[in-house]
Amino acid sequence: MQPLVSVVIPTHNRWPMLCDAIQSVLGQSYKGFELIVVDDGSQDGTADHLRRYGTHLRFFSQRRRGVAAARNLGVRCARGRYLAFLDSDDLWQPKKLEVQVAFMEERPEAQICQTEEIWIRRGRRVNPKRRHRKPSGDIFRASLDLCLVSPSAVMMTRELFERVGGFDETFIVCEDYDLWLRVSVDTPVYLIPEPLVLKRGGHKDQLSRSTWGLDRFRVRALRKLVDGGLCGEKRNWTLETLANKVAILTQGARKRGREREALGYESILDPPSSIFDPRP
Repeated sequence: MQPLVSVVIPTHNRWPMLCDAIQSVLGQSYKGFELIVVDDGSQDGTADHLRRYGTHLRFFSQRRRGVAAARNLGVRCARGRYLAFLDSDDLWQPKKLEVQVAFMEERPEAQICQTEEIWIRRGRRVNPKRRHRKPSGDIFRASLDLCLVSPSAVMMTRELFERVGGFDETFIVCEDYDLWLRVSVDTPVYLIPEPLVLKRGGHKDQLSRSTWGLDRFRVRALRKLVDGGLCGEKRNWTLETLANKVAILTQGARKRGREREALGYESILDPPSSIFDPRP
């Protein structure tokens, strides 16, 4: 039977955390899904462990190319109308898919939704700061400063994912920030207020901790929007946020005595013909 939902888990050297994530999917109350795990060049025996699951999941592997490429591969192999992503260090509550499928099926106009989360840091629950509060509906302006959509909390139509072009594989981090901006520029992102995701952080291989200066990649995403023909007030909001982030990056570079780096950041605000290289 054709699954309605395709669940995609990308992973790299995350066993046994991956095992916990898989079990949280297999334990869902809603059963009309397929589970796809994409191994992004793991060297910890992940492939051998995954073979134990047999037909309970579909397993694909690739050489190390990053989480964006792993998710895109999973989507290319997917058969469902809806896509749900789960990071291999996060967990789902048992009714996560059931609640989101009901939401999407009852609202034909909805193309994407996310749920609230419970944040766990080093095994202890923590409260997100006010600035991380998730809005619902038109979230574009609120999302310019920082990412307000969690991949593990999302369900979206395959049609929407393909229309916006999927994850940009040139981003080694902030690939989700880039995608959600491209989505939310003209598509409402609805929030289901139930906390149906356990977002685990604080571990040493957490992706957001692996690369310094995340705003280097955020300004690249903002510049992409501007160069893509964004207009009106949304263009003005984006340019304002872009200028603010560039100013912070430039100031930091000059404090470290890196004038060439500072000039490179300032060039991001040049005419659209300029190209930003995020490498320091």
